[in-house]
Amino acid sequence: MKETLQTAFSKRQYMLSKDFEIYYYSNRDFTQVENHKHNYYEFYFFLEGDISIVIEGVPHRLIPGDVVQIPPGVSHYAVSHCTDKAYRRFVFWISQEYCQRLMDQSVCYGYILQHVAVSKEYILHTDVVTFNTIQAKIIQLIEEIHGNQFAKDEKIVLCVNDLMLHLNRTMYQKNHGTSQAEGNSLYQNIVYYIESHLEDELTLDEIGNAFFVSKYHIAHIFKENMGISVRQYISKKRLKVCKEAIESGMSIKEAFLVSGFKEYSSFFRAFRKEFGISPAKLQQSFKAPF
Repeated sequence: MKETLQTAFSKRQYMLSKDFEIYYYSNRDFTQVENHKHNYYEFYFFLEGDISIVIEGVPHRLIPGDVVQIPPGVSHYAVSHCTDKAYRRFVFWISQEYCQRLMDQSVCYGYILQHVAVSKEYILHTDVVTFNTIQAKIIQLIEEIHGNQFAKDEKIVLCVNDLMLHLNRTMYQKNHGTSQAEGNSLYQNIVYYIESHLEDELTLDEIGNAFFVSKYHIAHIFKENMGISVRQYISKKRLKVCKEAIESGMSIKEAFLVSGFKEYSSFFRAFRKEFGISPAKLQQSFKAPF
């Protein structure tokens, strides 16, 4: 996130605009804000820190990727548990009047507002991919606000409406289970996540935590779509990356380490079983130095 888009934190709890405001805050010297209420809707997108948000007297420990929606008239305040950690978040304020105008266009804009008001479920947990999509829309909105491009005002309105509609869709899909299409989407997102984190430990538990679903559900979806287990897929992807690295001239030691393998003996056995040749013989065939 560009530093130029960051806003100096203020304790102000009223809107300057009649429709909406959005801010990106990043600070270590957390300033406590007293328990308060708004006459507008507040969306709080948590990026980093050791923070709890207390809503109507109930504390909620936040984790990166949490989306907090606080309706008008609901008391809340944030508590920092460690001032050494950076505290980063997006804060989006939108008036009741603007939300009503959106709902006059389509009731779909009001799903998340009504759901939270009735259920009192103020925290929406999102997985890595879902939150990245939300974050991209927020950054686009902030860049438009800080920019000076042609049709700026019109684009800002489109960005706000798109963000609101996307939040409503995200909440709706969370509350209505996983359809076949959504299951396929989850599978594709898991594949993308694995390929982006091959150097990490990548256990089923860790992948499940990243997507806020059980490891058993992930194992089932993956087996159903790929025909092999998550563990087998990870091993095959690592071996493929390693083979390509050796063929490009990288040393065997460096190749197996950057591919996510921790022990050479297990890597050697898996490599020979997968490709029918030892890493050293493959390297010799390409005349690459060990």
